[in-house]
Amino acid sequence: MATDSTRTALLDAAERLFLEKGYDQVSVRAINAAAGMNPAAVNYHFGTKQDVAAALLERGLGPLWAEPLAAMERRLADGRPPLVEELVDVLVRPLEKLTGQPRGRMLMHLVARLVLRRRELPFDARWLGSAAWGELLGAARPELPRAEVADRLRMTFDLLLQIYGEPQADDADLGRAPRPPVGSVVSFVAAGLNASPSPDGGAGPART
Repeated sequence: MATDSTRTALLDAAERLFLEKGYDQVSVRAINAAAGMNPAAVNYHFGTKQDVAAALLERGLGPLWAEPLAAMERRLADGRPPLVEELVDVLVRPLEKLTGQPRGRMLMHLVARLVLRRRELPFDARWLGSAAWGELLGAARPELPRAEVADRLRMTFDLLLQIYGEPQADDADLGRAPRPPVGSVVSFVAAGLNASPSPDGGAGPART
């Protein structure tokens, strides 16, 4: 339908411009012009430039985890909760693969900058929110209080956005800084999520 094709054209134009110039240097007017649309198109179909960015991120990032995490949910429904290491591996490895090319680096840089500013983005994709991840981590670590699960997830996401999103880097420098091997990232994050809670509510030594 026309609305869907118009939204796609606007998202494609925004993606090209964000790749060429960086998010901050692109205006709503430029997105409309690059898509060959009238000056009100972005406002009508999305709202703001940030809403365009959220839709672009959902399109690019939403499918990354859908299949493996749906499989984990089916296992959980059968009474077989995931291991923490499995959950972290599923979370991290797609980020490593995604950021191996310019489009993926741009998307991760964009989501890192927006999310680390604690902006609420209008995502609909299940795996771009924390609730579904929290359910799986809670099943893997049933002894942890719900608040502790949420805190550990937030710290995990913040760390991964720093590593793979490079929020402090200029757009032209994305991908130039070295980062730890993906296996090291998986091991480090899993160790944190596997840590035992301390009596004061913090994390104690890792479980063995």
